[in-house]
Amino acid sequence: MPDSTREDSVAVPLLPSLRHATNSSSQVAIVGSNLCPVESLDYEIAENDFFKQDWRARSKTQIFQYVFMKWLLCFFIGIIVSLIGFTNNLAVENLAGVKFVVTSNMMLAGRYSMGFFVFTVTNLILTLFASVITAFVAPAAAGSGIPEVKAYLNGVDAPEIFSLRTLLVKIIGNISAVSGSLLIGKAGPMVHTGACVASILGQGGSKRYGLTWRWLRYFNNDRDRRDLVTCGSAAGIAASFRAPVGGVLFALEEMSSWWRSALLWRIFFSTAVVAIVLRALIDVCLSGKCGLFGKGGLIVFDVYSENASYHLGDVLPVLLLGFVGGILGSIYNFLLEKVLRAYNYIYEKGVAWKIILACAISIFTSCLLFGLPFLASCQPCPADALEECPTIGRSGNFKKYQCPPGHYNDLASLIFNTNDDAIKNLFSKNTDFEFHYLSVLVFFITCFFLSILSYGIVAPAGLFVPVIVTGASYGRFVGMLLGSKNLNDGLYAVLGAASFLGGSMRMTVSLCVILLELTNNLLLLPMMMVVLLISKTVADAFNANIYNLIMKIKGFPYLHSHVEPYMRQLTVGDVVTGPLQVFKGIEKIETIVHVLKTTNHNGFPVVDGPPLAPASVLCGLILRDHILTLLKKRVFLSSPVAFDSNTLAQFKADEFAKKGSGRGDRIEDVELSEEELNMYLDLHPFSNASPYTVLETMSLAKALVLFREVGLRHILVIPKLSNRPPLVGILTRHDFMPEHILALRPSLSRSRWKRLRIRLPFLS
Repeated sequence: MPDSTREDSVAVPLLPSLRHATNSSSQVAIVGSNLCPVESLDYEIAENDFFKQDWRARSKTQIFQYVFMKWLLCFFIGIIVSLIGFTNNLAVENLAGVKFVVTSNMMLAGRYSMGFFVFTVTNLILTLFASVITAFVAPAAAGSGIPEVKAYLNGVDAPEIFSLRTLLVKIIGNISAVSGSLLIGKAGPMVHTGACVASILGQGGSKRYGLTWRWLRYFNNDRDRRDLVTCGSAAGIAASFRAPVGGVLFALEEMSSWWRSALLWRIFFSTAVVAIVLRALIDVCLSGKCGLFGKGGLIVFDVYSENASYHLGDVLPVLLLGFVGGILGSIYNFLLEKVLRAYNYIYEKGVAWKIILACAISIFTSCLLFGLPFLASCQPCPADALEECPTIGRSGNFKKYQCPPGHYNDLASLIFNTNDDAIKNLFSKNTDFEFHYLSVLVFFITCFFLSILSYGIVAPAGLFVPVIVTGASYGRFVGMLLGSKNLNDGLYAVLGAASFLGGSMRMTVSLCVILLELTNNLLLLPMMMVVLLISKTVADAFNANIYNLIMKIKGFPYLHSHVEPYMRQLTVGDVVTGPLQVFKGIEKIETIVHVLKTTNHNGFPVVDGPPLAPASVLCGLILRDHILTLLKKRVFLSSPVAFDSNTLAQFKADEFAKKGSGRGDRIEDVELSEEELNMYLDLHPFSNASPYTVLETMSLAKALVLFREVGLRHILVIPKLSNRPPLVGILTRHDFMPEHILALRPSLSRSRWKRLRIRLPFLS
């Protein structure tokens, strides 16, 4: 647990009942990896003497450089993420396209067995490659990545989630897995990819490879890196759906826990760069240089619905669509959570079982995708078809499959295709009679369960596109049953996708804008708003959104914006636990080393007493990383006196900057002689002289609001009476976790407080 005041809590999961749902930094937390401690980020500026000296010494040129570099990095984030997003789609469309063309050619020649063999083996090889590189090279790259990024932006620093190898495996593994016809998406991994790009750019190089850029040293702090990661996550969504405004709103609504107007402008700038670059790359595809990728249009969905005119009588079916979508979304989240827990028990047997399960799901998926279209009857080609029928050697609405000339297989047009092409077919206008309702129903059931089974494998896998394709098939089916004259089946598919997204992911504003940018139809705005509001409201009555459920399974100590009612009945003094480790202002090296080796604390109060002060006085808070920097510098004192100006001149402010990703300094790496252990260190100049403090009588709810809104790592708890010691304890993220609080206070029944909150809504 991050920064806990209990020595043994670093290796103890937050959720005792989920002992197997390990506290790791990646999707393999769900699938049985070893326990991995996570730390809190510290967005508070440590206002010690060296920080003040550094800012006083900065010239106007350096301040301009700091502001200019922020905008320049946002520009680079937009450029790089858009290139990665375009490359992902280009690679997937061509890899999957070649596979489908080869298989279709064999079927046209009547070689169905050979076509099935080639299709299954190709999918198996692609899935095996994705799972192997993920399991052995970068386990943190597995899964969507959105829960990890969301936890990071909340203040949870899990190791390896933004490393270079995680970025590379995320890109390559996702391309391979999606091309292998698994029912997974690219949007979630693109969010993680954008965050990785932003984090790596913000580190200013690597000392390991000699890439140290001093002009980026201003970003060696958690606050600036958090802003860059937020820009990267928004750019990832913008690159996935070519929805720049939707990316901004997605970062605001779902990802970020802190927001301010200056950050909004930089995120908007990044997503605007993404949109411009993608538009330029699409122009390249218009000339036919992108292979099977296509000849332009939107990056993911080439959807242009006709202008819809609807009346008051169409509102009732839409309300029903949203209500049922909310129920289906909550069921989807419930089943996905159960499947992920089941995978956890399987994967505890070893890495080989992770790969075996991935391969088994790939074979099962291939059998369904290849076999189910044979159950559908062939349909005669419509006389007024807008494209060639049947579709041979390319994507389209009229897959020939096993049908005779002049006929097509409507289920094959949906299921024997890439997810993106399936959504295009479902969203298409003027296609009300091209799909049989039983084919759409079979496709909906298949997508619903296959996406649940596919997400938990050890490979980069997203949920956005599977949820969209499942919701689109659900909406199309409802539209076919109702037979509305004003809203065609394609528009019902769009509204169905919105309802299922709202029921599963519980976002409203960002999803509404993303779907509108995808479909290029503002006339759907009122209907889409109603659908999203109803589906989210209905689903919230059953469970949480899918990303919060995954974060809970992973054990991430995520702090929600709402306050549990029982927290208002507790004070901070009720949850503070010990033992409390305190340093003197001038401390012996031997004592410092002993405390660092015997505890895992990351912050230590500095307290002066006689003879330096007439009574015990709280001087500030010093971080473990800063102490390790002082020990490695070896500027010690032979007697317990304060540092003079000449000694302080040997230090530089950037030596205390936040390290980049990778393993940080450890006390075990610092070797000191017996003579040095008997010397002293003055901690005063390096301590944060103005840490946040609260009275022990403050309510826990009020302290949680302060902790989350400011983005703190530690809050010092001071006594109310002056005749007591100057410090009661330290509050960290762990102390606000409901599991920790209810373990200390078992008399508090959460169910009782939930019932009370329903009767007294003002408590929440």
